[in-house]
Amino acid sequence: MRATLDRLISIGGLLLAVVLLVAGGLLLWANVFITGEVHDQLAAQKITMPTEDTGLADLPADDRAALEPYAGQLMTTGNQAQAYADHFIAVHLSGVADGKTYSEVSGAYLASCSDPTAAESADCQSLAGQKETLFQGETLRGLLLFGYAFATMGTFALYGAIVAFVAAVVLLVLAFLGLRHARRIREASPTAENPA
Repeated sequence: MRATLDRLISIGGLLLAVVLLVAGGLLLWANVFITGEVHDQLAAQKITMPTEDTGLADLPADDRAALEPYAGQLMTTGNQAQAYADHFIAVHLSGVADGKTYSEVSGAYLASCSDPTAAESADCQSLAGQKETLFQGETLRGLLLFGYAFATMGTFALYGAIVAFVAAVVLLVLAFLGLRHARRIREASPTAENPA
């Protein structure tokens, strides 16, 4: 009875190991696919990370420190996209309309400048410029942060693949040991055919 139980548990372990190997393979494929897509999409934008000559020196110390490791590089990774979005674009956007967001400036523009005669005023022209700049900046920042989010999911898929592969190997070893143990028990047990 013990040998049969060992065999059943070992076969279950083998099946689970196969499932984990398949899952690990899919997670690894997801990592490669996501990483490649993030790289290709970011590289196509041809965004060069800022250098001392292109605005890095003008940033606050924390933002400069976050961007310095990437200075002058072509943006191709999620980490670069996150650093650029949060420490370059966000800093510049905060100075456009005294820290107001696109939504706030757009609301002020609609409230004050809906009348065509008012839209010609200097205040409305200023609000229109701020609105356009904030819209473009916040859109680019959001898209870059989506790239960062996808890159992070790709990294987690890689970690999941590693865990799945390690668990599969452990289960394969345990299943092998269980089958070997079942065979030893069967060989050591007396058979009913032995004469008394």
